[in-house]
Amino acid sequence: MERQEALTIVKKQLTEHRYQHTIGVMETAIELAKRYGADVKKAELAAIFHDYAKFRPKEEMKQIILEQNMPKDLLSYNTELWHAPVGAYLVKTEVGISDEEILNAIRYHTSGRANMTVLEKVVYLADYIEPGRIFPGVEEVRDLAKQDLNKALIRAVQNTIQFLLKKNQPIYPDTINTYNSLIMEIKGEWEK
Repeated sequence: MERQEALTIVKKQLTEHRYQHTIGVMETAIELAKRYGADVKKAELAAIFHDYAKFRPKEEMKQIILEQNMPKDLLSYNTELWHAPVGAYLVKTEVGISDEEILNAIRYHTSGRANMTVLEKVVYLADYIEPGRIFPGVEEVRDLAKQDLNKALIRAVQNTIQFLLKKNQPIYPDTINTYNSLIMEIKGEWEK
């Protein structure tokens, strides 16, 4: 699927603000994919569709989670997590993209997971650091993203966990698993 066709499809699903965010994620994902050796075309498509289900009604997303036997524990955590796995399902069934690498990059762009692929890392990080994002700590992660993909991801996940802790929010297990997996992956490199 070509970029313009994908953008036309996704624009119908998003607010104008979220569409502009999606453009930023797409451009950032392309840049990161080139830098870190991910498939640029797959990064582009996953980034374009990463928020495809963002504005679906909560009840519809809940039904899809139940009917498609997605992890039931999702329903116990913040509804913000739902649009990623539901989005991967809807991109496959409504848009017709069946590439599992692209679908997994969409599926895990909010929670992360242990042993993420480079493509999954690129989309997760692009969503976090795209130019429209303005919040404490984002500049540090942007700087790290120019040097080391894993270190940038660790800082992003640390920031997310700290944010949730300050708000007394539960932390989805996949996010903890993401952090642990990344730390194990670069064990010994961190002090360099």
